[in-house]
Amino acid sequence: MTDGQQMYDLCREIFPLNRSITGNDVRETFRILQSHIPDIRIEMYEVPSGTKVLDWTIPDEWNCKEAYLEGPDGERVVDMKDHNLHVMGYSLPTDITLPLEEMKEHLYYLKDQPHVFPYVTSYYSPRWGFSMSYDQYCSLKPGDYHAVIRSTLEPGSLTYGEMYFPGESEEEIFFSSYTCHPSMANNECSGPALITALARYIADMPKRRYSYRLVLAPETIGALTYISRNLEHLQSHVIAGFNLTCVGDNRTYSIVHSRYADTYADRVLTNVLRSSGVGFEEYPYIKRGSDERQYQAPGVDVPMVCFCRSKYHIYPEYHTSADDLDLISPEGLQGSFDIMKKCIMLTEYNRKYRTTTLGEPQLGKRGLVPTMSTKETYQQTLALKDLIAYADGRNDLIGISEIIEQPVDMLIPLIDRLLECGLFEVVG
Repeated sequence: MTDGQQMYDLCREIFPLNRSITGNDVRETFRILQSHIPDIRIEMYEVPSGTKVLDWTIPDEWNCKEAYLEGPDGERVVDMKDHNLHVMGYSLPTDITLPLEEMKEHLYYLKDQPHVFPYVTSYYSPRWGFSMSYDQYCSLKPGDYHAVIRSTLEPGSLTYGEMYFPGESEEEIFFSSYTCHPSMANNECSGPALITALARYIADMPKRRYSYRLVLAPETIGALTYISRNLEHLQSHVIAGFNLTCVGDNRTYSIVHSRYADTYADRVLTNVLRSSGVGFEEYPYIKRGSDERQYQAPGVDVPMVCFCRSKYHIYPEYHTSADDLDLISPEGLQGSFDIMKKCIMLTEYNRKYRTTTLGEPQLGKRGLVPTMSTKETYQQTLALKDLIAYADGRNDLIGISEIIEQPVDMLIPLIDRLLECGLFEVVG
């Protein structure tokens, strides 16, 4: 089974859960993730309601078991059993009958997308409501409507999880995603699925130059909670961070740059995407929208970029019922996994190298090039010779890759061979 298929199967398993920024279905999501990586421990944390996290406060915990709206004829207009997005996230417990005109104050829809219904939440202000398509809304008949929301909103805790893989250095590569959106495939399930696949990949690396930290937390409030508890460590250890979201579709690749597009993470992901050969979209930080907002905030300044396929806010299915399991695919998830693997390998190999010979080394006697020269063999060995030409101690691997216009994943095996032959040395 491919990594992409494993990730897709995991998305399908967690898709039905009614996640929010707190609650039992967040914990159930972590239980499922842990079952897919039984040999890797996800360290779990519970932070009580009422805890101050920077300028925010963790709210009461919300759980919802049932929610529906009945029309004048007693039939259910919408039902959470059909789709979790039908109930507004963090809705107050409700059992009330209202005439249609009054009930409309609690109904949400998308007029410009009349066939789907939106994802609606109210975490920090007391409300209740239902989401439906505009087509449904327009078909509602006059009369009394019965709204039932069997939810609880009471002191509890916010849940987040963390995985850590030590390396030769205490400097860290940091990955984040989130566990707070109900029943949306690209804008939720894909991120935790990719984090899980990366955990398996990192655990299986024969050696690690850097240490790796992977964090899953509710978006915004969860990231703020993590930062409030780990700010000094993040600032002193993380050299590159990648926020992962909307990574399951098969349309394009995207990078949302750091505030000034000048971090090591910007260089790494831009290089990998540029050499992927399939094109990608670049967005400045002013187009941000996920947890890169928190990790890149002034005073926090974790060197982080956001990696997506179709970017949040851009693709039409975003935050609607159309963001379903048909939108993502094993191939889309596999592509994101491959990009992140290349980012990991690039950080592991990105050093300054210098040749150990004066003049061009004799490559043939070392088995590095064919011993008979033709027009074809010259072209085949040009990348190797260009790599050697710019290995003068001035350029790191990213710099060489950009100068000679060759993808890093093609250069890494050449570097291994040159190091083994004693033709390269690491100088920085």
